[in-house]
Amino acid sequence: MAVFAYRGLSGEGRNVTGVIDADSPRDARVRLREQGIFPIELSAEAGAEIKPERSLSPFSRKGMPASELGLLTRQLAALLGAGVQLVDALAALSAQSSRASVKRMLSQVRERVREGSSLADALAMHPKVFSELYVGMVRAGEQAAALEAVLERLAEYSERQSEFVSKVRGALTYPVIMICVGTAIMGFLVTYVVPQVATIFQQQHAALPFATQVLIGLSSAITNYWLELLLAMVVIIAAIAFGLSTPRGRRLYDSAMLRAPYLGPTMIRIICARFARTLSTLLASGVQLLPAMDAVKGVVTNGLLRDAIEKSREEIRQGHGMGQTLAQSGLFPPLLIEMIRVGERSGELESMLERVADNYEREVSHSLSQMTTILEPVMTLGMAAVIVFMMLAVLMPIFQLNQIMQ
Repeated sequence: MAVFAYRGLSGEGRNVTGVIDADSPRDARVRLREQGIFPIELSAEAGAEIKPERSLSPFSRKGMPASELGLLTRQLAALLGAGVQLVDALAALSAQSSRASVKRMLSQVRERVREGSSLADALAMHPKVFSELYVGMVRAGEQAAALEAVLERLAEYSERQSEFVSKVRGALTYPVIMICVGTAIMGFLVTYVVPQVATIFQQQHAALPFATQVLIGLSSAITNYWLELLLAMVVIIAAIAFGLSTPRGRRLYDSAMLRAPYLGPTMIRIICARFARTLSTLLASGVQLLPAMDAVKGVVTNGLLRDAIEKSREEIRQGHGMGQTLAQSGLFPPLLIEMIRVGERSGELESMLERVADNYEREVSHSLSQMTTILEPVMTLGMAAVIVFMMLAVLMPIFQLNQIMQ
């Protein structure tokens, strides 16, 4: 089935535009007339044939940022709560959207719902925007006749994830900018300034200090062999990428990341926060534990932790508790395990997971704040040390030349 963009006149004589799914242009015109629209222009959207594609990540939605997805979900929940029919609510969201891609996507979802498809099935045709987790929760809401409540939870979930990711990015922005700026400055000095100064020293045939010789040698290596160095860097990056694409290489990387000082515990907290938040949202939306455990694996980026969750899921199927099975892996923090056990005993697993997610997000935010507080002076001192070394390497021969000339 293809997608056609149209421009036409409504029964009241107003100009209307949109998109429609049809097998052919003739079929599109027939369907438009059935809706009371007289088509004036009709064109097939390039590459717009609707085929479900597998999304690579449940959170990295290329089609829409998490903040926009949360706002869209909340607006849809508000319209449904006000008594607006689903088809009309989707039409209203499509009409108010300023982005052509979002407008087109919502029009396609509306068309499929109008044809009798469920909202979950219609959303599943756009995996770059709606993850399997999102679609699964919508499907559970439709089955439980609680779509509005589920959409509210999804909106809150998307907003929390967006806020959490923003905090992480904000904490890492300053160190990344410092590294980029420092590298650019050092590159300019080594490739342009130092060669100019080295030419002056060579003309004087003066004995150079060791620091100056090191700096000139580094500058000469970079300026004379920059192509070889660039190729070597590309080869190294390609080799690392290839290694990470293999199961063994990825497992070694995941294991090393978990054992890395400071970085490992921080990564575990981030993953556990996502795991707890997602599982809590799924359970609160009416999804059963085993399907929820299967869906939540998508938010776990570390292969070792993901395998532990899958193993736990299989043992839960055999009647064991989740806290007990996760504890056997030895990878999950004691706080998460204990909170899950308390939730299982009290029958309040969702609320316990919500609390532990809040706790880990606070810990990650505090940890990243501490990291940036430490990194700022360390990086400043490091850059100052490099600059002082370069200044001494350049100025010491100049002082020697002055003494000789005097």
